[in-house]
Amino acid sequence: MQPFSYSKPGSVADAVARAAQFTEPATPPTKSRAQFIAGATNLADYMKLGVAKPQHLIDLNGLSDPGLWRIDVSDRGIRFGALVRMSEAADNDAVKRFYPVIAESLKYAASAQIRNMATLAGNILQRSRCEYLRDISWPCNKRRPGSGCAAMDGVNRQHAVLGTSDHCIATYHGDFAQALIALDASVEIEGPNGRRQLNFSRLHRLPGGMPDVETDLAPDEIIIGIDVPAGPWTPRSRYLKIRDR
Repeated sequence: MQPFSYSKPGSVADAVARAAQFTEPATPPTKSRAQFIAGATNLADYMKLGVAKPQHLIDLNGLSDPGLWRIDVSDRGIRFGALVRMSEAADNDAVKRFYPVIAESLKYAASAQIRNMATLAGNILQRSRCEYLRDISWPCNKRRPGSGCAAMDGVNRQHAVLGTSDHCIATYHGDFAQALIALDASVEIEGPNGRRQLNFSRLHRLPGGMPDVETDLAPDEIIIGIDVPAGPWTPRSRYLKIRDR
C-alpha cells in the first residue's frame, strides 16, 4: 500500500471541493487521485492488493447533514441517507415490513461485521470485478485499459454472460443493487454543479470499450441519498439468492 494523505470534511460541499482539487479531465472515479471512503470495506482491500493507489482519502463519516444518516418513510416511498449502514437498513422495522426485498438483499449480502461498517452508497458503488482484477500479476482492462482481459481465456465459470464486451466479462456482485433496480429506485447526487437525480438503472455502465469507466458519476460527485417509490407490490417483494459456495 502506497502512502496517502487523509482529510475528514464536515459538509458535502467541502468534500466535493476537496475531491475537485484532485480531479483531472476525462478521469473515471476509479482512477481519480482522490477517493471517498466511509466504511472502506471494499477500497481498503484494493489498496492492500495494489489495485487502487489513491493519493488522498476523503472520509465522509464527519459529514454533518443529518439526512445522510437517516431513513425516512412516507406514503410516497422510502429514502435512505447515503451513510446509513447496511445493518441498520436491514434491521429497520419499516424496511422489513414494506420493502422486504431490500431488507433481505442486505441481510444476505455480507457478513455481520461488514454490514455494520459498510454504507448503502458505498455498497451500490462496489466495482464490477473478478479475481483477475484483484491480482495485479494478470492483465486487466479495468485496471490498465488496453492490457487485455485475462478472464477471457482463464478460469471464468462464474463470470458474466450478459452485458459483457470483448474487453471485460467481470460481474457485479451487489445484492442491494438488484432490489433497487427491481423497485425503480433513483439516487440523488451532489457535485460541483449542484444536485441531480439519476435513475438507479443508469448509474452503472456496461463495459463496452472502456470497462474502467464503471458508473455515470464524476470523480468529484457524491451520492447523498437513495429514493425508492412505494407501490402495492413492495410489501410482497422477496429476495432469493442462489450461489455456489
